[in-house]
Amino acid sequence: MKNQVDIIIVGGGIIGSSVAYHLLKDGFTGKIIVFEKDGTYEFASTPRSAGGFRQLYTTDINIKMSRLGLQFYKNFARNMAIGTETFEIDFKQLGYLFLATEKMMPKFQEHLKIQHQNGVSSELLGKGELLKLIPELNTEDLAGGLFCAESGYLDPYSVMHGYIKNAKHLGAEYIYEEVDGFLSEHGRIKGVRLTDSREFYAPVVVNCAGAWASGLSRKAGLPLPVVPVPRRIFLFDVENPLEKHLPLTMDPTGAYFRNEGQKYIAGYGQDAGSKIDFSWRRTEFEEQIWPILTRRIPNFEKAKVERGWAGLYDYNTEDHNAIIGEHPQLKGYFTAFGFSGHGMQQAPAVGKGLSELIRTGKYDTIDLTPLRVERFAENDLVVEDAIY
Repeated sequence: MKNQVDIIIVGGGIIGSSVAYHLLKDGFTGKIIVFEKDGTYEFASTPRSAGGFRQLYTTDINIKMSRLGLQFYKNFARNMAIGTETFEIDFKQLGYLFLATEKMMPKFQEHLKIQHQNGVSSELLGKGELLKLIPELNTEDLAGGLFCAESGYLDPYSVMHGYIKNAKHLGAEYIYEEVDGFLSEHGRIKGVRLTDSREFYAPVVVNCAGAWASGLSRKAGLPLPVVPVPRRIFLFDVENPLEKHLPLTMDPTGAYFRNEGQKYIAGYGQDAGSKIDFSWRRTEFEEQIWPILTRRIPNFEKAKVERGWAGLYDYNTEDHNAIIGEHPQLKGYFTAFGFSGHGMQQAPAVGKGLSELIRTGKYDTIDLTPLRVERFAENDLVVEDAIY
């Protein structure tokens, strides 16, 4: 049949490209087409993210996925090199820090136990230890913090680019056209239809379309609880730089900040409503984020915003975790979306897991079954305490 392939992946960002890469790296010999509507990746979610990488989760599945991701990203430049071309992702293991009030500390003590059971080298810090990390920190309302020195932040664009180039190198074909809907018959996926009405056929279709994925699933009569939510980030400079480079630091208010070279970026996790919106306003920084930053670190009082941007979360409204696996109502239709801001961190585990599931029918490296589609109908949600 014309336009017949073995696997179609919808969405050529970090998740879709990780799936394509791992399938081919693990020995899949069939033909894979990746459809990506944004050929320049201008509005892709990964390069618009803050690039944070953490292991400070509270569920076994999320911690295991991050542990695998940590090892993958530590060796990314070497393992993903194509000939003399390398992909430096600038992984700065300066730590990930959750600041805590007195009320938050008992919960963080519970988190610590779960993390240690899964091999995470997290630790609870007192005020004095916080000041060793960030000498300028205002600790007046703090009791301490939860810290993981192995974590930190990296260059998300370079990670995504490395996956894309490697998937192509191994034989994946990328077509920069938009998928309009899925084709199915008798409870089985058949392929996809593009916005220009062309049809491509495959017995396996993987929906990795991020913030647009739930819309495609809904059009197929298979709605899932995921909506697009914009998150805004601001780059700024200060008159008096801090003594040390920062870990990625999460304030109790939900605001976060870290270094970006010699400058700083900041954002916050407040609900911006469900919509596709890439706008940003300087006044949002001035009115919402800057007051929090100046209370926490006085050096941030004299700050100059240089630019801002917005990216989209594919936000799972039920339990804020990814939806991964074959849909029970449509054979051959696989999902990998709903990451709620954790896609880059979990991309290595998702790619590896779906490679195993699609090729062999079961998970081997990490059992991703807790993130299955069926958990909503079964009322077996993955309740993650550390979601911001």
